[in-house]
Amino acid sequence: MKTVYPQIVTSADMLKSTIQLEQLIQKLKQNNAGAAAITNSRLYGLLPFWHALHAQQIKAVLGLTVNVQLETGIVSLVLYAKDNNGYENLLKISSSIETREITVLPKRWLEAYKNGLIAVYKGESSTELELLSELQMIFGNGQFYLAIERPNGEKMEHEETIIQYSEQLTIPITAFHMSRYIEKEDAFAYEVLNAMDQSLKMNDHTRLKPSTDSLHILSSEEWSEWFFDAPSWIENTERMLNSCNVSIEKSASIMPKYPLPETKNSKDYLRELCEEGLNKRIKEITKPYVERLNYELSIINQMHYEDYFLIVQDFMKFSKQQNILTGPGRGSSASSLVAFSLNITDIDPLRYGLLFERFLNPERITMPDIDIDFADSRRMEVIQYVVKKYGQNYVSQIITFGTLSAKAAAREVARVFGFESTTLEAISSFIPAKPGITLKEAFDMSEKLREFIQTEEIRKKWFQVALALEGLPRNASTHAAGIVLSPVSLVDVIPIQSGHEDIYLTQWPMKEVEQVGLLKMDFLGLRNLTIIERILKIINYRQSDPFKLAEIPLHDELTFQLLQQGDTTGVFQLESAGMRQALKQINPTKFEDVVAVNALFRPGPMDSIPLYAKRKAGQAPVTYEHPILEPILKETYGIIVYQEQIMQIASKMAGFTFGEADLLRRAVSKKNREVLQSERVHFVQKAIQEGHSDQSATAVYDLIVRFADYGFPKSHAVAYSVISFQMAYLKAHFPVAFYSALLSIATGNQVKINELMMEMRQKDMVILAPSIFSSQRFFTVESGGIRFGLQAIKGVSHNFIQKLLQQRKERESQWEDIFELASDLSAVYFTRKNVEPLIKAGALDEFGYDRATLLSTLDAAVKYAELISPTEESDLFGGDASHFGKSKHIKSEPLPIMEKLQFEKEVLGQYFSEHPTVSKKKILNDKLVDIWDVLQATKDIQVKIVGIIQDIKRIRTKKGEAMAFLTVQDDTGSLSVTLFPEEYAKFNALLKEQEMLVISGKSERRNGRSQIITKYIEN
Repeated sequence: MKTVYPQIVTSADMLKSTIQLEQLIQKLKQNNAGAAAITNSRLYGLLPFWHALHAQQIKAVLGLTVNVQLETGIVSLVLYAKDNNGYENLLKISSSIETREITVLPKRWLEAYKNGLIAVYKGESSTELELLSELQMIFGNGQFYLAIERPNGEKMEHEETIIQYSEQLTIPITAFHMSRYIEKEDAFAYEVLNAMDQSLKMNDHTRLKPSTDSLHILSSEEWSEWFFDAPSWIENTERMLNSCNVSIEKSASIMPKYPLPETKNSKDYLRELCEEGLNKRIKEITKPYVERLNYELSIINQMHYEDYFLIVQDFMKFSKQQNILTGPGRGSSASSLVAFSLNITDIDPLRYGLLFERFLNPERITMPDIDIDFADSRRMEVIQYVVKKYGQNYVSQIITFGTLSAKAAAREVARVFGFESTTLEAISSFIPAKPGITLKEAFDMSEKLREFIQTEEIRKKWFQVALALEGLPRNASTHAAGIVLSPVSLVDVIPIQSGHEDIYLTQWPMKEVEQVGLLKMDFLGLRNLTIIERILKIINYRQSDPFKLAEIPLHDELTFQLLQQGDTTGVFQLESAGMRQALKQINPTKFEDVVAVNALFRPGPMDSIPLYAKRKAGQAPVTYEHPILEPILKETYGIIVYQEQIMQIASKMAGFTFGEADLLRRAVSKKNREVLQSERVHFVQKAIQEGHSDQSATAVYDLIVRFADYGFPKSHAVAYSVISFQMAYLKAHFPVAFYSALLSIATGNQVKINELMMEMRQKDMVILAPSIFSSQRFFTVESGGIRFGLQAIKGVSHNFIQKLLQQRKERESQWEDIFELASDLSAVYFTRKNVEPLIKAGALDEFGYDRATLLSTLDAAVKYAELISPTEESDLFGGDASHFGKSKHIKSEPLPIMEKLQFEKEVLGQYFSEHPTVSKKKILNDKLVDIWDVLQATKDIQVKIVGIIQDIKRIRTKKGEAMAFLTVQDDTGSLSVTLFPEEYAKFNALLKEQEMLVISGKSERRNGRSQIITKYIEN
């Protein structure tokens, strides 16, 4: 007889079980399982469970554990789906509970959704006959079972009473056993997980412990032994589970519908919109455009995707009406003329030779996938529009699950074990910071971790438990971009739960949502679009004729100069040191060069960058494997850069349709030997039929194989290069607006702010100091320069800034001094904590007192505020404290320059007043190099710099010799300086933090970073 399992809770029921699917399947096969039921408290993990068991020919029974409010009290029930109707009702029951955030299902809901369900109630000592009668009335005979549990095979005291009730009401009894872990030895790991779920430590006396230590997967022998005197109960359990037959094989795609009046159909309306849009976008519509549009529409109609395109164009139209910036396109959708005509993308695919089959391939039917980029600050507005248009019950965001990583499992278990916080920190440091590292790998790699574990038994136990819990789901969150849109109510297809801002969240993650045929759309937030939006706002402030992105020409000389210099800080996709180097090498002179750089700058393809650059510059000949390749590869100087080029080669040489060519590209990129060989035969035979020799066909096929991995979708490269070029154009033509927007977005990221300000200083751009009279919350354009934003001053609270700006706006005149400011802001806001950083930053300099005097006077000003305006509401003198008299400023000697600069660095992250190295450089005037120039150098050079030591790291070599690494800063930047043992011995006495030194040596680039190898140091 096959073993059956009526109650399996999986790890998908977060922190309620340690059972992971892969191990469960192995155990069920080992135990000769005939049927197994998932009975989580939510429908998390249900679909993978069904598919995994179905693949192993084990009957998968779908269940849900719920608490129900009956007239006789609250009971816990296990509901099983007997058929597909019952499965759909499980979706509705779980969704009803989770969208209303209730813990108990009302009886009337249970009655409404009972069809197709079997209910099992586990008998307890508190069970009453009246309660069982009520449940039997709801479900009727054959749909309701009693269950009896025997933990560790021991009979419970109430068992006889339950048997009597069963006989009295003729309710069959089933054998009950809940599994929350695989093996009996996993009991302790589960108990730790249970403590984690309660957010308690193991030694906490309030912790609720598991009711039994036998929640493992029972063997066939254990079932027989535990219920030796009641074989009929096991038979009933088997019969009950075998009566459940649900099939959830993937149905056809559930495509959403675009609402249209009855007089119109989506096919005709789509054509109408496309023709109208194309006429607006293309001045002269030639035959190729007409043919391409007709071809694309025929494929879309054939695949029945008309409504999809109408839905996307509709929310894109809304975005543009609301001035929400959207990207020019993303991924393969940029290769569609229909998308271009509908204003979904801004890329003309014919102009750039983009192939529609790269997006929708009639020979490989897949769901359409148009990903849209929105300014990340306004993405939610578009999602809310879609929810409002199609209805809350038809639109949902998608759930994602976070798991316990190696570090998280180690720390969480250590916390539950009651380890000290210092031990927790040590444990974190023992696990190497390698993405995706496992605890087993960490154990093999880290000697410190091994030593830590071996020293105490409790630590060995800790590590065993951490290993057991690693990888378990621990929290749910919302997918960054995915939205589901359904033509039927979502609860008919998937379970949902409450989300954010009145938008539901699926209970299943993206893969499972797509498995049941629902369409996912990606609404992506792109930070760079928010930056562009901000730049345009600054440019167009008080402009009657606003500047528009569409006006940017893709052949602007000033922009190309900026790109050729690698001056791309803040420019989308082109910021990294390697990308700047590639731009300098390639020396872009046309937009297509930027597209090529974006496609080539990836591991592997980047090896072709020097060859591309040489061929472009005429320093190397452009060669082709075969003359037929020239028109295809001419734009990339004979190098295959794009996937579309591979498709064009297959089409041109072997007569493949573009659909076939796309299948070839996909197949070849997987590098499967059998596929490579079969495709070789296919390609060569067809090429011979086209009149080519076996030799040339084989050579071209080898070329395709070599570049199949390297090929990048040209459609995506073109679309993203448009954003790159737009940002480079804005930087070249509107630098003040560009830097102002970037600085504001970077507020909170001190490294980025410093990098941008250093660059501005190099370009002699004016940076105005923070000011309580002129600064806004963020960086602003003022008098042709950029005014420091108050939010960028460390230590000043958000509420204080809000109050300051509000009071400033309401005043008719400026504050005369610190005391007037204090009384105006009230003691609630005017505190040392808020105002001291402002003084140190120089924001109060306009009061005409030295910062030392203002700092000395601050406490008196705080007391003045406490006396005059203790709260926002109470003002002792009705806004006029003049007759009371102000305190006097406490005069102090001016701050020494270095102390003043240190204060600025403390609150602004940098020296703002003139850097002390500037005057030193003027005095020396001796072939000195700025640190900025060292950082920009692409080759090793002899240098001499002046810098202040920010940090000293002294170490010993393997031979035991002392050496040091310094971080040194001047007014243009900071960099690393290395002193090897010989130089360290000579100059160690000079090495003190904040010491200004003249350092001579050789600059070197390592791992993309510049450093100086020291030869000589002097004061």
